[in-house]
Amino acid sequence: MIDQCSRSAEPDRLNEASGTKAPAPNRHQIEGERIEQLTLNAWPGLRQFVRDGWLIRLSEGFTKRANSVQPLWGPPAETGRTLREKIGACEEIYRNAGLPAVFKITPFAASRHLDGLLQSFGYDLLEPSAVKSAALAGLPQPKTNDIGVERSPSVRWMELVSEWLDYSPEQTSAARRIMEAAPYAKGFFTLFCEGKPVACGMGVVEDRYVGLYEIVTNPECRNRGFGEQLLLHILHWGAACGADTGYLQVVQANAPAVRLYDKLGFRTVYAYWYRRRGCG
Repeated sequence: MIDQCSRSAEPDRLNEASGTKAPAPNRHQIEGERIEQLTLNAWPGLRQFVRDGWLIRLSEGFTKRANSVQPLWGPPAETGRTLREKIGACEEIYRNAGLPAVFKITPFAASRHLDGLLQSFGYDLLEPSAVKSAALAGLPQPKTNDIGVERSPSVRWMELVSEWLDYSPEQTSAARRIMEAAPYAKGFFTLFCEGKPVACGMGVVEDRYVGLYEIVTNPECRNRGFGEQLLLHILHWGAACGADTGYLQVVQANAPAVRLYDKLGFRTVYAYWYRRRGCG
């Protein structure tokens, strides 16, 4: 679990050039940093540890978010030899694990030079994504009550998600262990239509936020509004658990998903992307 480890948690940071205190983070930045912490807690690495302010996560290669390096704190102007040494150390860790080194770049990355340095080392940019949030007040009620909710991922729920997302048996195993690891209120949802499962998703509640994960519709049942109904059920469940805001992560190129989330009032809080060497 990661808590209070981002830049906004560091007191009295000084501007390196002038020696004066850096401006206080604005409300938008504070919300973004908080949500970023929630995403780390809701989808933890199977193995993770911190090295010199960088969170290193390893999860048998399942999902980039759980198999990447994420700078959490450190000197904002860190450059040159120190950064190169830290990148090299991370590359060795992932090489020993049989995985490519992947870096997650957010607006909260400690060193503002990291992204450019990774690019100069031949790291390609992958999956530009957005984190979006929405207030839960005033959401419409779902039009159907044919929904199943479980506290843990059942065998059947995992079978459906794995089939619709085309997971291998190894990926399914890793996914289950990641989902079970977060120590927060979780709901595993299955939406039905005429007795047939048509959409699945997971909600995680922490600190008055509900996060949406593994949202998927049966490929045979898409473009029929089932995704929207599933999301409404998860969001209302989150509200009943004490949440007042929903958040999610979406690849910016996924236009249908972005349109749906925007329709429900989700607005972008910040963008992020990954860097991986020589994958283009």
